[in-house]
Amino acid sequence: MTRVTDRDGTAAPHGSDFLQLRADDVPADGKADWLARQVRLAITGRRLTVGSRLPATRLLAAELRVSRGVVTEAYRRLAEDGHVEGRRRGGTVVVAAPPPPLPSRTRQPPSAGPFAGSPDSRVFDALRAADARIDLTPGRPDLSAFPRTAWLRAERAVLAELSSADLGYGDPRGAPRLRRAVADWLARSRGIAVDPDGILIVAGIAQALTLLHPVLRADGITAVAVEEPGSLGTRQHLAHGGLSTPPVPVDAHGPDVTALRATGAPAVLLTPAHQFPTGVVTSGERRRELLRWAADGGLILEDDYDAEHRYDRPPVPALRSLLTDRLCYMGSVSKLLAPALRIGWLLPPRRHLEALTDAKRFTDLGSAVLPQLVLARLMETGQLERHLRLLRARHVRRRDAVIAAVREHLPGAVVHGAAAGLHLTVTYAPDVPDTELAAAALALGVKCHPLSWHRQLPGRPGLVLGYAADPPGTLTEGVALLGKALRTLA
Repeated sequence: MTRVTDRDGTAAPHGSDFLQLRADDVPADGKADWLARQVRLAITGRRLTVGSRLPATRLLAAELRVSRGVVTEAYRRLAEDGHVEGRRRGGTVVVAAPPPPLPSRTRQPPSAGPFAGSPDSRVFDALRAADARIDLTPGRPDLSAFPRTAWLRAERAVLAELSSADLGYGDPRGAPRLRRAVADWLARSRGIAVDPDGILIVAGIAQALTLLHPVLRADGITAVAVEEPGSLGTRQHLAHGGLSTPPVPVDAHGPDVTALRATGAPAVLLTPAHQFPTGVVTSGERRRELLRWAADGGLILEDDYDAEHRYDRPPVPALRSLLTDRLCYMGSVSKLLAPALRIGWLLPPRRHLEALTDAKRFTDLGSAVLPQLVLARLMETGQLERHLRLLRARHVRRRDAVIAAVREHLPGAVVHGAAAGLHLTVTYAPDVPDTELAAAALALGVKCHPLSWHRQLPGRPGLVLGYAADPPGTLTEGVALLGKALRTLA
């Protein structure tokens, strides 16, 4: 091989001023892995800070004597991890740095903090306010992935075509354009056939439940059965509305309908497409049993909170696709775009639509119209579906990182609900209460939910871990700290 020399005859090393990378260090195999790893290490070591610009792919490839595709692939992996972002003429820029290392300190027994005693209505606020480097609480979407460019483009288009009259008070049921777009979206993605006039646009599922409370009580319903385990937040919401919440055990096939009948509750709230927190999909037989229970006079409230986030299983149609008169369907874009939008939808039985429309009217005269129209345009143009495809690819990498970390750092633990959603539930041997483990993890800088928060009945301890909002490296570190906390307590 011909050796390149400088004018004075000395050997000229090949490499880049960027991170002082040397062409001689590039491995024969796994070049993209090697380059991505070097950049990650530079970000971790603060040699690259947020806002730092990476070299152009063509330039760096030439300096390292690799194909341009190697550099492009490395940048793509860094972008999927959430470390960098491509900004067209602005190049590729570092947008996220890992959390700073924990300061060394004398080890002290962890404080129970928000995990002391039974969780009350303020417990989620307390946990959000708690100081931590790594947040694995469930329900956090990847807000860094919000499609800002597509949203701004859609907003400009909406404003350009908006009439002055459109800026006045709107229909309390929601903008007709969004209700039509939601009807099309649900038909395509959830198998639901619904007339736009049967849809009520609400400020998320929380408002849907708030509107339902007085309507259910006026219908003689004072108890809404809930899944066991099931969402603590939903249970608290129903209790705040004056409704009791008898538990219905969930097994590998879904809610136990025999147990549901035994509660005597005239209504039940379910998450059949991806049960929270176990991840169970309600089986066909259980669905038929639920339909028979509803035919006998029961009312089903279906919370379809993250059904579009699926990875290793085929799509599951909503219960609402099989039942209309005895089912109230709720969904939102909180987990798909951002909770801050406060946009969701409610598909009630026809007999409750007028009362719920009145409840919405006297609550806020209807949701803000402009974001409704922007969302409608994203749905109509296919941008929302493209965004969902991007999220699925990113979430799979992050989920796999958590599963691998659990196997390494929590031996013997069992992972539940991995095929879909934005969280995993991990159960472990019952030697350590999960509230104590969550408190110890928080002392090490990691937030998560103890599974017992979401139980009304005794059960195996565990943790509910959200993985959508952080890159794989952060998730791996978080689970490693959970393992450290568990070993310390055990």
